[in-house]
Amino acid sequence: MTSSETAPGRGTAVVIGGGLAGMFAAWALRGHAERIVVVERDRYPAEPAFRAGVPQGRHAHLVLEAGHRALEEMMPGIKQELTDAGATRVAASGDLRWLSSAGWMADYPAQMAFLSCTRPVMDKAVLDRVRAEPSIELLEGTEVVGLLGSARAVTGVKVRERGPERGEVQEIPAELVVDAAGRGTPLPGWLAELGCPPVPEERVDAGVTYTSRLFRRPAGADIGCKAIYLQTKAPDAPHLGVLLPVEGDRWIVSLAGMRGAEPEPGEAGFDKQLTLLRDPSIREALRDAEPAGEVRGFVPGPGVRRHYERRSPEGLVVVGDAANTFNPVYGQGITVALFCARALRRTALRHGGIGHATARDARREVAAVTKDAWVMSCTEDVRFAATTGGPSGAMLKLQHAFLDKVLAAATRNPAVTSAFHEVMSLVAPPTLLFRPAVLGAILRS
Repeated sequence: MTSSETAPGRGTAVVIGGGLAGMFAAWALRGHAERIVVVERDRYPAEPAFRAGVPQGRHAHLVLEAGHRALEEMMPGIKQELTDAGATRVAASGDLRWLSSAGWMADYPAQMAFLSCTRPVMDKAVLDRVRAEPSIELLEGTEVVGLLGSARAVTGVKVRERGPERGEVQEIPAELVVDAAGRGTPLPGWLAELGCPPVPEERVDAGVTYTSRLFRRPAGADIGCKAIYLQTKAPDAPHLGVLLPVEGDRWIVSLAGMRGAEPEPGEAGFDKQLTLLRDPSIREALRDAEPAGEVRGFVPGPGVRRHYERRSPEGLVVVGDAANTFNPVYGQGITVALFCARALRRTALRHGGIGHATARDARREVAAVTKDAWVMSCTEDVRFAATTGGPSGAMLKLQHAFLDKVLAAATRNPAVTSAFHEVMSLVAPPTLLFRPAVLGAILRS
């Protein structure tokens, strides 16, 4: 008799949300849960296409170098599959021109790179892997409407089919529930219904707003690089822009502004935002490019870090944007979701299953592997006076002063540029910048 036959929900893991964070989590649980149920509100398109459940999907996406390493480790061969689907390899130096707040980054022989494609291509490659796994069941067009259990332990979920005629609420008992429902997760409300006190959280909101558009690359276009990133410069230049190559001989261009410098809606707002960038390179690249789609806006909302490692019922793990929501301008979200999945897999392997000890350990590991990304993003966000929340005080001023020196050195010293890219790509911790060789180069510059 299997464990799932001896007790309801034994050996079953439910993942709430079938976006990338949910897919990664489900994949990570293979071999540790007898049954893995992914509950997704949308129905997946047959071919790569934007879908309503991923509102940020129409904007520029990338997986940082550390994320690509984790993804290839979890799903061997997927980088080649993405390349075959049209993704373009962009080296961190040479292929990418990066204008930091201190100036253009110095070139160096970069080993690090990322694959650039639209979000639907990435989603489809991961979904195809998950669909082929017999232990994973996808419940499409279904929403979670609440949790089973008590303030002490979550024991499953309540679900209902979506549509004009909603079906009856059904229960799925589970030994482990993973919330990967993204930025708008209803989990805090569901936990309140079980009598759980609010989970401690941090918030920082730079008020960033996006506007994006796809363009057809002109035949024979040569802009001197493959991608361009024009960063903000606090406090007087709160606008940023990114141009990335994507499948189908297209570029995706995303522009953004912090609070008080938000792009206006529509085509006129997009064109105006182009003129406000610190450098004309993206505008010049688009001079002969034809639009390949409508202008799309996006307001991601505040960055939120929820500390489930401090307070949570048993049997619950929260991953991806549901646990840590970052300002998207730093490109950390998908990579951090992969870190969360890897942490989940490590803890399940350590404890030999998906019981409460695994969930407790996973919550602690998720908090640990997401900390550096959170500190880096909110430390930069608070440079803008209109940002609400976030760190402050003398230590913050020292951090800003040191990073300013790092960025200034990175415009001239390739060794510093390389180290900075490793930190920003989440390959190395920020302490790399304090190693004697790197620190010496920073101080000399």
